[in-house]
Amino acid sequence: MIPSTPRINTLLLSAGHMLNDFYCNFLPILLPIIMPKLGLSLTLSGLLVMVMSITSNILQPVFGYFMDHHNWHNVLVPVLPFGAACICAIGFVESKVLLFLLIALTGLSVSLFHPLGSSLVAKSVEAKKLAGAMSYYIAGGNFGFAFAPIALVAFTEALPLTSLPWLILPSILLAWILSGSKLAAISTKSDKISADEKPPKLSVLLANRAVIKLNLSMGLRCWTHTSVSTFLPLLLIHAGCSSLRSGFLLTLFLVGCTAGGLAGGWIGGKRLSHKTVIIASLLLGALPTYYFFTHAGTNPLALTALFFSGFFLLAPQPSSIVWAHGLMPGNAGMASGMMMGLSFGLGSIGTALTAWLADYIGLPTALLLTTIPMLLSAFVAAITPQKCH
Repeated sequence: MIPSTPRINTLLLSAGHMLNDFYCNFLPILLPIIMPKLGLSLTLSGLLVMVMSITSNILQPVFGYFMDHHNWHNVLVPVLPFGAACICAIGFVESKVLLFLLIALTGLSVSLFHPLGSSLVAKSVEAKKLAGAMSYYIAGGNFGFAFAPIALVAFTEALPLTSLPWLILPSILLAWILSGSKLAAISTKSDKISADEKPPKLSVLLANRAVIKLNLSMGLRCWTHTSVSTFLPLLLIHAGCSSLRSGFLLTLFLVGCTAGGLAGGWIGGKRLSHKTVIIASLLLGALPTYYFFTHAGTNPLALTALFFSGFFLLAPQPSSIVWAHGLMPGNAGMASGMMMGLSFGLGSIGTALTAWLADYIGLPTALLLTTIPMLLSAFVAAITPQKCH
């Protein structure tokens, strides 16, 4: 049995989040390969991204709600290998219907792991250390998300898509490690709701105006983030970059996201309020994002702008999760599912709109317009109350 300490539990859950988001980010790299193979248009590829986001994001708060009120600890061990197997089976797909099905199932595994992992992090550390622990947990996911493009590009250039199942092995190894830890025995049910207490109805929680505003703000932020992380490789390949270089630049953007998530978690709640961190990050991030899409390339200034675009886009996430926990006491799983899932699902709807616009006005212009939601996100965050009354 692996010892159970706050540090070890956070480390294991961060590793799980790393692999979860590693597999989750296969789609943008595989899109340029499977689009000509299956005859996918930009609009259809945007719908594919939306399906992934609906199953991997919008369902998260629903699963989180049930995890808060029922014990779903048995999901922890099998969920990672299941998602890995689904996304790695894409190499054998010959039909669009099967492709959409596998993407939906991959998203389902993500939707299960995110609220589960964040709930277990919250149960493993003291409340005053939650923002820091959550930033490490988020950084694990961001690192896996960032590492996926360059690793998958190198893999697909050396081996055919039918070799993708080899990449399932890390998830099986971590599942075995998790099965020997005490995390697999921790109940997901909220400690703040007694056995005799009737849990609040889902409709009541969803009608919380402060929560609605925070979700809208983070959804607008995720519109920009999801559009960039999804279509940046296509933009660069169309601009003449090699697939390897485009994968490297996507990794640079996502490394910026990882750094921003850590910095945001370190600052939020200690040196600045969570609300201030979110608003300042979004306003500061609009400039480098706009600059990159007007000067896309590999010159040092463009690369710096791309890095800081990712940095400021993800810096608000730890603060948004802790803020949501405060707005929804006793519903940590659902709150995390909203900030790590629903907001990205809302953003994916915007990404589909960006893809639709790209078919008419071109991808560079469509991506440039995604700086507008960042500014709107800052405005909505500014009018969101920090506490429910």
